[in-house]
Amino acid sequence: MKRREIFAGNWKMYKTRETAKSLVKSLLQGAALTENREVVVFPPSPYAAEIASLCGGSVISVGMQNMYFQKEGAFTGEVAPAMVRDCGCKYILIGHSERRHVFGETDAEVNKKVKAAFEHSLVPMICVGELLEEREKAKTETVLEAQVKEAFNGIDAGRAGTAVVAYEPVWAIGTGKVATPEIAEEAHRYIRSVLEVLYGKPAADDIPILYGGSVKADNIAGLYAMENIDGVLVGGASLEADSFLKIINTR
Repeated sequence: MKRREIFAGNWKMYKTRETAKSLVKSLLQGAALTENREVVVFPPSPYAAEIASLCGGSVISVGMQNMYFQKEGAFTGEVAPAMVRDCGCKYILIGHSERRHVFGETDAEVNKKVKAAFEHSLVPMICVGELLEEREKAKTETVLEAQVKEAFNGIDAGRAGTAVVAYEPVWAIGTGKVATPEIAEEAHRYIRSVLEVLYGKPAADDIPILYGGSVKADNIAGLYAMENIDGVLVGGASLEADSFLKIINTR
């Protein structure tokens, strides 16, 4: 089957307003997409509305890198789900390893954010992945199962089918290390098997699973060739138009 493909760029805490605008304008000019493929960019939140305005009606969708799960309130420094929508964003990145391991975000909080995303008509891109020590102790599947099950806890099949999952082995993020296509495919296949237990095979087969972790133009082809890798979530290589376009335009 042909699942929807998503090639996403997480700009993290990089770019100024002008360099962010320049980057997205280059992407708009250079992205040669097929009908089944979507590009998503996650700019820093201060620039999200302006980037979303530039991308309106184009082949590029925009997401926010983080939000809080409460509707509103006295939560200084946080962004509400309705604010994400109001900025023109379609996607929300949830559970990125930096949120989990730098800022202490728990599986339970990830689940609350997933529920809040659906309640506000946002598409959650849910990140899961194991630490190096967990992989070395053969705990990868245990970690992935727990993270996926908790993220989707209380989510019905109809909503779950619109979500996106991104497998990001923590040991490969920003390290220059990349899981081999075979290692990545094995993890993706396992994640899909967990989703199948939760929702059945047809629903699980519809959910795109992206790979993230030191993705570059010179390793995208091998990853993209794998059956269960439906796109990528790119970090550093998405910060420059040339390198990201080479990834986006992979065939």
